[in-house]
Amino acid sequence: MDETAFKRVVSGVIIAVMENIYLIGLPGSGKTTVGRSLARLLCLDFVDMDQMIEQRTGVSISHIFEIEGEAGFRKRETRLFEEVSNRTRIVISTGGGIILDDSNRQLMSRRGQVVYLKASMDILWSRLKNCQNRPLLQTSNPRARIAGLMKEREPLYDAQADLIVEVTSETANRTARKIAQLIRSRAAGGQP
Repeated sequence: MDETAFKRVVSGVIIAVMENIYLIGLPGSGKTTVGRSLARLLCLDFVDMDQMIEQRTGVSISHIFEIEGEAGFRKRETRLFEEVSNRTRIVISTGGGIILDDSNRQLMSRRGQVVYLKASMDILWSRLKNCQNRPLLQTSNPRARIAGLMKEREPLYDAQADLIVEVTSETANRTARKIAQLIRSRAAGGQP
């Protein structure tokens, strides 16, 4: 697609996006990187839920997990998600586990379009194998943990998604452009 045609697509998406865009997916799927690119492309605000939690608490997600456990973190995440979801016309990079809470799934359904960044095990592993700041992966076998998260969460992601975008080795900008085109197509009444 040439640049002029793409600018028409982006213009159509900006007009069509009157609600939020929620990016969901496993850790390492690219929600933050793609989200920033998508927000920039569509001239929307961007919110990264994990970064916002760290800014508000003044500590890392890992520290919250250490002190409060996953249950404590999920409560914080849900409270903040309710607040953030009251805003409009933003791209939200959710935490990978946001999907586990039914009230979060309901909020997404009511207040926006949900885009699932679906990544293969190989892509996730290549991105996360050396990661030290993901509390759920601090185990003796992080690859098995990723596989477990995938098995637990994939059905929820699939069921929640308005759009499913396969994550490949493409750049975040290319993936963001693909999402913009799919949103425009969906807004125009076409199927993605």
